[in-house]
Amino acid sequence: MADHSLLNTTILLLVSDPLVLSVLQETLELEGYMVLVAGDLGQAVDRLKETAPDLLITRTYVQNMPGHEAAMYLRTKCPGMRVLMVGGLLDDERLRYRSELQGIEVFPKPYSAADLLQKVKDVLSKPRA
Repeated sequence: MADHSLLNTTILLLVSDPLVLSVLQETLELEGYMVLVAGDLGQAVDRLKETAPDLLITRTYVQNMPGHEAAMYLRTKCPGMRVLMVGGLLDDERLRYRSELQGIEVFPKPYSAADLLQKVKDVLSKPRA
């Protein structure tokens, strides 16, 4: 059941895999989030011209570009935007100390829809960067 307090919370999904994008979008929308989708960096920039999302969710790589680089670029367009990077190869503890990931939450696979929704709520509860 959707939480009506989330109806004004906007999440931008930057995911190039159409299947993963649709599953993430459906999961978040069923929870009550307003979801904008982008399959590449250009589409994400276009979405930022329309609104300033509360959260960007991106994968480890988006069309051959590291997800954290895409996120940092998008933050130049929308300062303070929260960022959650999801996907593989994020469970290596060394990632938590990389300066280029500063201010980016990382969430490794595998995770369930419930796990993802809880992580999104946790990230959204933190102040903007």
